[in-house]
Amino acid sequence: MADATVRPAVPADVDEIARIQVLTWQAGYSGILPAEVLAALDPADAAAQWRQTIEQGPATVFVALEGEWIVGFCSAGASPESESAMANDLPPEDAQTVALIGTLLVEPRWGRRGHGGRLLVAAAKAVRAAGLTRGICWVPEANQSQVSFFTRAGWAPDGVVRTLDAGGRPLRELRMSGSLDLKLA
Repeated sequence: MADATVRPAVPADVDEIARIQVLTWQAGYSGILPAEVLAALDPADAAAQWRQTIEQGPATVFVALEGEWIVGFCSAGASPESESAMANDLPPEDAQTVALIGTLLVEPRWGRRGHGGRLLVAAAKAVRAAGLTRGICWVPEANQSQVSFFTRAGWAPDGVVRTLDAGGRPLRELRMSGSLDLKLA
């Protein structure tokens, strides 16, 4: 394998990030999201959203590279209280120090090479340096590969679920939670 690295994203990365997001969702979420939702994904819209996040926050975006190629990305930052609330909608005691991993995707052809783990470790290190102590992320319950990935990182479902409207079809997501003190095995 060529050199594998992770670095903060820069505005010049947005087109590749958007391409990876659309391609990965279309490949990995078929059967989870309606075909018409996946077909309607627009790389230009995704690029505009990622450009805003990279330039203005609130999250930090990281890209994984293999050699010179961007192969995946991750966003992480302080969790809004609405994302970290307990099942009764009250904020947890540590609400001010919860990080949200908003997105973590690796292009399928680059999968199973450790890029996802490197992205999660880099994001966790950055949010820990910002004073955050615990991480959360939302994962479609039907996406067992994502659930397994976070489980291998030491995270677990924390009992909070949500159901989103995915083009007229319910999409049930589990909230995974865990330590930000992560190391690659």
